[in-house]
Formats: sequence, structure tokens, C-alpha cells
Amino acid sequence: MSAFFADLAHIVQNPYIALIFFTALVFDFINGFHDSANSIATIVSTRVLRPFQAVIWAAWWNFAAVWFFGVHVANAVATWVHADYVTVDVIFAGLLGAIVWDLITWYSGLPSSSSHALLGGFGGAAIVHAGTWNGVLQTAKVISTVEFIVIAPMIGLALGLLFAFTVMWTFRKASPLKIDRWFRVAQLGSAAAYSLGHGTNDAQKTMGIIAALLYASIWKSQQAAFASGNLHFPYWIVLVCNLTIGLGTMAGGWRIVKTMGMKITKLRPYDGVCAELAAATSLFGAAAMGIPVSTTHTITGAIVGVGAVHRLSAVRWGVARRVVWAWVLTIPCSAAVAAVVYGLLALLQRR
Repeated sequence: MSAFFADLAHIVQNPYIALIFFTALVFDFINGFHDSANSIATIVSTRVLRPFQAVIWAAWWNFAAVWFFGVHVANAVATWVHADYVTVDVIFAGLLGAIVWDLITWYSGLPSSSSHALLGGFGGAAIVHAGTWNGVLQTAKVISTVEFIVIAPMIGLALGLLFAFTVMWTFRKASPLKIDRWFRVAQLGSAAAYSLGHGTNDAQKTMGIIAALLYASIWKSQQAAFASGNLHFPYWIVLVCNLTIGLGTMAGGWRIVKTMGMKITKLRPYDGVCAELAAATSLFGAAAMGIPVSTTHTITGAIVGVGAVHRLSAVRWGVARRVVWAWVLTIPCSAAVAAVVYGLLALLQRR
């Protein structure tokens, strides 16, 4: 607790650092708000819980992630850009780029990736700051993240297909009424598992950015540790980030609920269980490996997989195509916005 108050005192003493810290928490809140639909879409669309009940359930499990899976993803995000190019202006511009893109896609009802928006913004601002592409980003981490734009939804899709097929075969002789009743109860557990995966993966993105900010400002004496990738994450950062994303989830993102839970395919309780368990399994594995995947991509792939197990026409491919385009555009668009913001910050500081 003493470390928290010491760090907080340093943050408050510097208004610019305090502004960026607050902006990071705003991003974390918007992440929960934007991605709450991913956590609750299936359980709402199957009418297992009402929207208000669902967001409370999801928010609690977002916060509960504070006790699971460590900080591997946070470490990957904090070291996404080489330490030589991490400045407070780069972090601020990256956050604003991510926030702007998240709000655009939220308004449009598109479930884009807050994770990739943050990484795109962080990287775009760093490249403008450095004046070159060469050596600015951690190449291995960039490659693994870009690869998982494709791999994460494919894993979700494959697991969704597998789980849905297994359930259909196992309960093929049971009456539809019994199946519906059993899986309405089971979906409480699967929704909790997915929300836990969402919390542990997405809250860690903000933890990484806040750690990078502190290493670039009030923890400058520990720059050698930052440059080596040997980062320290005080527990207060973990606690604050998980609490904030949980509050964001409680605020809800109803536009995206409609797209995720109702427009892509029609879901029943056992479909919801299969989709959520498929996505949760993928997210737990990614968190253990320290790969900052998109929770949005993962649950969308799982929903498509569950819908396709019945018949390909059960999936509204036109809606799915719009979602994929949002994924493709997220990193370059958020990077472009962050680059413009960084240029404006540099211009203001010259005056």
C-alpha cells in the first residue's frame, strides 16, 4: 500500500503524467464498455439473463481476473515498442488513437478489437516519434500479434464447431425442453469463464501501458530493467485496471450486443455455452503464453463456428464480412489517428 501512495503522489505532482494516467483508465473503461457486448451477447440473446443481470455477472468476473493468470500479456504490451522510443507523448498519442477508433467502431456497432487499437496507436505514435519504421517495434511481438488476428478467430471457430457438434451428438436423444433447461444453467458458468478470460486478457493491456508510462516518467531510475524487458508490476496497477474494466462492462455497449448476439447467427442456450467455452479456452491459452489477442475476434469466431455447425446458411456472412473488415482496419487506422495526435502534440510543444 505504501508503494501505491508513493507512486500516486508522484503522479499527482505532475499534471501531464496525471492526465495520461487518467486517459489510460478512460481507455480501460471504454474497453470494458466496448467489449461488454462480447461478454454478455450470447447470454442475453439466449434470454438466460436480462441485460442488467448479465452486465453485473460479467463485470464481477472481469474483476475476478485480478487473481488469475499473472501479467504475461501486460509485459508484452509494455514492451511492444523498444524502450528507446517510449516517451510520455508517445503513450498519450497512442491512447488517444485507440480511444478514437474504439468510439468510432462502437458508434457504428462494429465489434473491433480494443487490444489491437491500443497496440496500433502505441506503435503508430512511436514510429512518428522515431521518424523511421526500422527498429522501433519489437518485431517478434508484432508478428505474433498479427498472426493471431487470423489464428484467434480460427481457434474460436474450430472449438465452437467441436463443442457444438459434441453437444449435439451427446444429447441427440434428449428432448429439446430438457436440453434448453440444462444449458440455461450451464450458460451461467460458460459466461463467467468467458468474462474471466476477457478480464485477464484486456485489463492487462492497460496495465502494460501504465507500466510503460511510469517507467518513462517516475521510474526512470529503473530504465535498465525496462529496456531488458524485466518489468515490475505493482499489485495496485493490477487491481485498479481490473476494477476499471469491470466498471466499464457494467456501463454496457448495447449497439454491439445486437451485432454479436443477434445479427451474426441465431443462438440457443447450448449454442451460447459452446461459443463461450470455446472463446474462454482460447483466451486462457493466450494469457498463459503472453499473447495479446483480441477477445472480440475470439468470441466472433466461436459464434460463427457454432452457427455453422447447423448449416452454413445459419451464419449471416454479410454481417461477418463487415466485422472482419473492422478487424483488418483497426491497427492501421488507430496508428494513423495516433500519428496525427502525436504530430499535434509536438506542434503545441514548439509554441
